[in-house]
Amino acid sequence: MTETALDWDGVWVGAHLATMVPGEDPYGSLGDAAIAVRGERIAWIGTAAQGARLAASAGVRVHDAAGAWILPGLIDCHTHLVHGGDRVAEFEQRLRGASYEEIARAGGGIQSTVRATREASTQELATSAARRARRLMAEGVTTIEVKSGYGLDRRTERRMLEVARGLERELPVSVRTTYLGLHALPAEYRDDRDAYVAAACGPWLEEIAAAGLADGVDAFCESIAFTIEETRRLFDAARRLGLPVRIHAGQLHDIGAAELAAQYGAQSADHLEYLGEQGARRLAAAGTVAVLLPCAYFTLRQRDPPPVAALRAAGVPIAVATDCNPGTSPCTSLLLALAMSCTLFGLTPEEALRGATVNAARALGVAADRGTLEVGKRADFALYRLGRPAELCYALGANPCIGVVHRGRPRD
Repeated sequence: MTETALDWDGVWVGAHLATMVPGEDPYGSLGDAAIAVRGERIAWIGTAAQGARLAASAGVRVHDAAGAWILPGLIDCHTHLVHGGDRVAEFEQRLRGASYEEIARAGGGIQSTVRATREASTQELATSAARRARRLMAEGVTTIEVKSGYGLDRRTERRMLEVARGLERELPVSVRTTYLGLHALPAEYRDDRDAYVAAACGPWLEEIAAAGLADGVDAFCESIAFTIEETRRLFDAARRLGLPVRIHAGQLHDIGAAELAAQYGAQSADHLEYLGEQGARRLAAAGTVAVLLPCAYFTLRQRDPPPVAALRAAGVPIAVATDCNPGTSPCTSLLLALAMSCTLFGLTPEEALRGATVNAARALGVAADRGTLEVGKRADFALYRLGRPAELCYALGANPCIGVVHRGRPRD
């Protein structure tokens, strides 16, 4: 590549890069390095000395990283960021012994958030979602997936996705939206389940797709939620509309949701506390990412972690996300999720960080554009004051992020 900085907009020198590109070096590390940006893209990666020399010759602005580690912008690939109300009372119930399933069957759980979300104004939803997003962004998150699923009617589902899209316009962060049409059965359809599935998989999804509000669809395929056949109806509808699918699978029971995900080439299967070896092999063959959600596992005090060894053995790419939601994971710290994935699930720090960068990008279908530091990819990266990248999974409650670049521009 010809060495020229004439068209650079800026260069960060004196950094250690954790490129997360697979290779011999852990984390794809480059010491005493530099990274240059042109527009929204990474234009060049090389040594700090080269970067400084080229920048000086062209009058390019130089940012001194002063020994910081630079990683790809973190990606939270599973959140329910837009919702009304909270579920603190249910937290107290669970601590007194009630199970998640008991609360849900008694009309609590997702149903209580549905009521609060329907009652909230659009501005209230936008304000609270932006507050949660800023907390994630402060840790170096540059892309957030946001699901609907707390409206469970045409108007509110659409409104949630409009709020999610609006976050990208209001904040320096990228948002991928997911229509979670099959999340729970709303009370008004209690006696006509098939009518709800028909509406959610039919006119509601068609309207949302026509408006360009969803980047994919999702379903809670579980014994207390929706069956394999009901989920299949949603996935068939999504396929006709050209939308990729994701799935909540194996959180409470293994009912074959992972195999269904593989059959449809799902971008991700999420939770997976209950997953057999056959399911893991099929996910691997389909190229489906396993998204682990340790904060929900922790909050629900579950005892059977996802079968990480089986996922590794099968070659399933593993991602990690917050599952930010009001009931089972009121968490707005991806760094905490990374730490929990190591301590509770046994991931190595490098696996965990791959899970919030390159594999999270795969789970959202954006790996060609982000998730690693490579020339030509989008200039989304974060600077951390660290001795080594593993500290991001080690220091509970700490936030060593000292700067973020999103689409080539430093955040204020």
